[in-house]
This record gives sequence, C-alpha cells and structure tokens, in this order.
Amino acid sequence: MPDDPAQWHVFDYEGFEIHVLPQLKPTPEHAQQSKVDRYVYVGHVCRPGANANTPGEAVHFHADGEDAYKSAQDAVDDARHIGKSIVDGTHPDLSVLPLVSHHHHPG
Repeated sequence: MPDDPAQWHVFDYEGFEIHVLPQLKPTPEHAQQSKVDRYVYVGHVCRPGANANTPGEAVHFHADGEDAYKSAQDAVDDARHIGKSIVDGTHPDLSVLPLVSHHHHPG
C-alpha cells in the first residue's frame, strides 16, 4: 500500500544503521475488536549502504508476539533500544558479528 503512512526510521549508531518500521498490530478476527490501536515494529541493523534484503547483510528483528505499544513512537523507541543492544552485543539472541566478519567486495 503506497498510501501507508508508516515510514522507516533510521538511526546511526556506532558505525551501523538501525532501521525501524512501526506497524499497526493486526487484531485477530476472533478477538475482541480493540478500541485502542496497538503498534508493533520490524527492523534491522546493517552497515550503512547495505542492502537489507541480501542474506548476511543485515540482522533482522521484530516485536515479540505479546508486545504492543500505545503509539508508533513507543514502538520505534523500543526498537531503537533493541537495535542498540544488538550493536553493543548485549542482546541475548542477535549479534552484528556476522556482519562484521562478513567481508565482501562489491562487483
């Protein structure tokens, strides 16, 4: 949907870029329709200029299934925090080490 107002937010951090896209959390059809919009996020960490769709070029992350935020900004803030932890090496599951050791020469 080109009309989607959601925009990628990009943060420079320690020589990496943290890309975050807030998204409205879909409500399951069988669930009570919530009167409050909930937001989640998808994101990735990569080197500047890297193509996130190329395998090995980016570390992807997203909101946990139970996570939801009251606003897109809250989702972005939390995702930025996650991205920083990935770069810092404090995230329990994800690391930028594969990106750092993944030296390739374009062309």
